[in-house]
Amino acid sequence: MEKWISPSRAASMIRTGDTVMVGGFGLVGTPLTMIQKLESTDVHDLTIISNNLGDQNKGLGKLLADGKVKKAIGSYFTGNPDVGAFYHAQRLQVELIPQGSLSEAIRAGGAGIGGFLTKTAVGTALAEGKTIIEMDGEEYLLQKALRADVAIIRAHKADTLGNLTYYKTARNFNPMMATAAKLVIAEVDEIVEAGELDPEQIITPHLFVDYIVRAEVKIGG
Repeated sequence: MEKWISPSRAASMIRTGDTVMVGGFGLVGTPLTMIQKLESTDVHDLTIISNNLGDQNKGLGKLLADGKVKKAIGSYFTGNPDVGAFYHAQRLQVELIPQGSLSEAIRAGGAGIGGFLTKTAVGTALAEGKTIIEMDGEEYLLQKALRADVAIIRAHKADTLGNLTYYKTARNFNPMMATAAKLVIAEVDEIVEAGELDPEQIITPHLFVDYIVRAEVKIGG
């Protein structure tokens, strides 16, 4: 199967109502080309699992401003003032998860684990509605694993098979998200022939990647 496709074709695979994992920390390691292509589609009611919702009118912030996001699951939304405004206007549902728990919930989803116990958030508003389990005299919150219909991730290089390498901190949540979705689309700077990547540098094996697209939009561009 040919994995290298156009960003527009890849965006057409995302459907209204899908749960979508989106890599990135701020705008670093964020698949900005794929997000831009989604802006021109008619999909809506998306549930976005991501550390944050971009900046105001940038990255995922643009999808929010366009009314395409129904719910956001993540850990750091205060960088985009539209998130608070949309939430208070009842135009957006928000589920806050501490950053370490968010990362582990995605990893658990990819590993086939139903959830895990953590002391983080016990006794806070973030524990409301969640299961608390007592063990050895201590209380733990049961954090359920996270999975998605689609993951759109950002990598540095891919070979034609779909093996991925990452660039420094732009790696962030991307490798974990590649394991936790039914369909994985990787946006990359460069595509090389199979065998050209150093095997020791490959972080995400090709079996996790369904499609690759070449990045057209970068931070500041």
